[in-house]
Amino acid sequence: MTEVMKTIDISHLGGSKVGYRFGKPYDPSLPTLIMNNSFTTSVELFRPQFADSKLMKVANLLAIEPYGHGKTYPEYRQFTYWDSAIANLQVLDALGIAEAFALGTSQGGWIVAQTAMLAPDRIKGIIPLGTSMDSESQLSRKLGCWNGIEFCTPAIDALAEPVADDWTVPDEFVVGVLDAGLGDTVTAEDRAFWLDEYRRNYKGDAGRERLRISSINLRDRDSLHARVGSVTCPVLWIHGTADAVYSVANAQDGIRRFSQSADAQLKIVDGGQHFLSASDPQHVNPATVEFINRWR
Repeated sequence: MTEVMKTIDISHLGGSKVGYRFGKPYDPSLPTLIMNNSFTTSVELFRPQFADSKLMKVANLLAIEPYGHGKTYPEYRQFTYWDSAIANLQVLDALGIAEAFALGTSQGGWIVAQTAMLAPDRIKGIIPLGTSMDSESQLSRKLGCWNGIEFCTPAIDALAEPVADDWTVPDEFVVGVLDAGLGDTVTAEDRAFWLDEYRRNYKGDAGRERLRISSINLRDRDSLHARVGSVTCPVLWIHGTADAVYSVANAQDGIRRFSQSADAQLKIVDGGQHFLSASDPQHVNPATVEFINRWR
């Protein structure tokens, strides 16, 4: 049975509470797999991984919520994706875990790459899913990716002013994220679940501010193209052909930049959506099991 959601204290950003969940009680005989969720979602994105007995047998599944997401709150009010990568490592420290694999969906993909850059001696391999290693650049759009500036800017502008305590995230924001992430695989039940989850996580003025900074981070992130050559661990990038946000051509361009990786592979999932861990676990989970068994 999946462990309950918890928070843990770390020192980063003036002191932070970080939301995390294990798939089952920690087993020191198994390797650990960090899992970072996609834009404005939570550890609930990884329900299909927590439900997979084969995956649970090969690793301790440790979902960690980035800054601005779920139950993760810093004392300081500004943060970037690099801060979430640092938080990954400090959570491992706090839990007494020396090393780990790391899987990340969409924004989680570049967070796990950043984590591997920061601590190459601790990250044994990374699995980026439906992601990009670029900023919202001209090259990205030339390769067939979405225009993240056009997607994020209206929300950033709309969230600029303080709101009352009874404010909750607009439904249209949630629906827009789900449509981009899950496409035609999102069910009415999924939509209702995520609407409730978002309303819990983004309410009142603090919720508005977290949502705005998370949107700014997505739109204004730095490119990792010049940095990923420092990643030395194995990389398995999994990408779907139906990804509405980042293209297969962009993934092909991105994977070749891991020039110093022990082994950098791109796996294409026919019909796979953007939030691959949620939409296509039947492809992601077995590939993850194989990757961990190969490189543990």
